[in-house]
Amino acid sequence: MLFWIISALLTVVVAVVLLSPLMRASARASLYDEGEAAVYRDQLRELERDKSAGLISADDADYARAEIGRRLLAIAGRAKTGGGEAEPSEASAARSGGRRRYTFSQAFILLCLPVIGLAGYLEIGSPGTPDSPLAARIENPGDDVDLLVAKVEQHLASNPGDGNGWNVLAPVYFRIGRLDDAELAYRNAIRILGPDAERMNGLGETLVLRSDGIVTADAQMAFQAALKIEPNNPRADFYLALALEQSGRRAEALAAFQDIAKASPPTAPWMQLVNQHIAANSTGVPLANAPAVSAQSTAPAAPGTPSADDIANAQQMSEADRGEMIRGMVASLDARLKEDPNNFEGWMRLVRSYVMLKDQARAEAALKDGLKAFPAAGAEGQQLIAMAKELGLDVEEVSQ
Repeated sequence: MLFWIISALLTVVVAVVLLSPLMRASARASLYDEGEAAVYRDQLRELERDKSAGLISADDADYARAEIGRRLLAIAGRAKTGGGEAEPSEASAARSGGRRRYTFSQAFILLCLPVIGLAGYLEIGSPGTPDSPLAARIENPGDDVDLLVAKVEQHLASNPGDGNGWNVLAPVYFRIGRLDDAELAYRNAIRILGPDAERMNGLGETLVLRSDGIVTADAQMAFQAALKIEPNNPRADFYLALALEQSGRRAEALAAFQDIAKASPPTAPWMQLVNQHIAANSTGVPLANAPAVSAQSTAPAAPGTPSADDIANAQQMSEADRGEMIRGMVASLDARLKEDPNNFEGWMRLVRSYVMLKDQARAEAALKDGLKAFPAAGAEGQQLIAMAKELGLDVEEVSQ
């Protein structure tokens, strides 16, 4: 019942808002009629004065009085009925037509709009559905993920020591992109329930996505813990191999990815991604950082990153053509990083690529440019320097 009362009040408010311009226009028309009638009354008084002064004959005065009276009666008729006898002037006819339009518009707003709105609601709405407060919807969330999350959050607010609740909520947070909440939930679940392979992998993968695809030291520790609990763990193996690749230890990364391929069935869903990294580390073509075994990563690829098709084509080329293609891709990456230097992973790949091309001068120049964007005092700068040392670059000279 409350719904219908509110709907009726809203209908009245909308009708008043729509009618107000028409009512103002009608009021202006009424004021115009009053002014016109006053003019005609002044003409009658002036006519009597002219007749008394002998300026006009009695017959002419009677004729003029009748004409003025007819016009006054026409104005009075319009004021009472909204219509009345049409006047000879075009302006009066236009005013009469305008009043009729006002009348039609007012009737449409008062009658047709509420009927149209009601019919539309009855057709597409659910007037018979009972009220459903938030508490009731949380009690029966159905398949609504937001309500399911809200229900578990409400429970954990009262029972923060429920490790199973955190364990259920953490992967849901991860899937919907709430990475800060996912990390907190994983850490709470690990603290209360203890570590297991699934929870440690989930925490590590969350840390990787939070770092835009970089396998950080904290993420590596989580994956290493997962491997201790479950040695046959391709998910943890993949991220640890990716960490080797990102740090420039490409030979070790290649061996690690090949071990994953050997231990996995050929139809495993992660094999395509593993084979891409094997190809990239075999040919020396820098590959986009693609950590998402679960396909949850939304981090954009760095500029100049080759696609899987590029890598496949590179394997079919001659050594000379392949080298030329690699140099072109590295040059493209270098040019784009000069335009947009705020890309840490891009600088890491560029330095590694020049080292693999045996172009130490350009590798050191790229390292120097990268340290301008990410100074050595910061964590990214330290990671660049550590990688450069492993690659055999003269870090002391560059960092001065």
